[in-house]
Amino acid sequence: MQFHGLIHTFPKEIKLFIGVFIIVLSIGYFTGLLFVNETSTTDPNGIEENYLGNEDDEDAEVMKFKKGEREMLTIIHTHILSMSFIFFLLGGILAVTSIHKKLKLFLMVEPFLSIILTFGGIYFMWIGISWMKYVVIFSGILMTATFSMGAILAFWQLFQKK
Repeated sequence: MQFHGLIHTFPKEIKLFIGVFIIVLSIGYFTGLLFVNETSTTDPNGIEENYLGNEDDEDAEVMKFKKGEREMLTIIHTHILSMSFIFFLLGGILAVTSIHKKLKLFLMVEPFLSIILTFGGIYFMWIGISWMKYVVIFSGILMTATFSMGAILAFWQLFQKK
């Protein structure tokens, strides 16, 4: 079955449904990033502090404690599952677009690697491998870039005439 470019043949109602879904999905994704920014985890030390605590810093504005194993497993479990669904659904929409096949494949597969690197990196950082905070930042940025590009291209394809 040929999927490439199939999106252009969808009825207007289905295109509207997909377009609204992409908008709401994007609002949810970027709201999550706002939360990350509020927890001061947008720089290497902030990421480390968020999971490992800052009890040793007497000058800290907000006292943070090292997360427990149960809390870490809950964070990692829920994020890996929910983000897998987000990227599976967006990847399914991208699969039927007419964008370049190699770019499409990258946008469909890369986010899953970034999910593993980001949340695996958080876990390894938590158990003491502190340089993983840089992997977390890199993979998180790459995941956000692929989400943004994928959502924009999918939305654009909905209303492009072929």
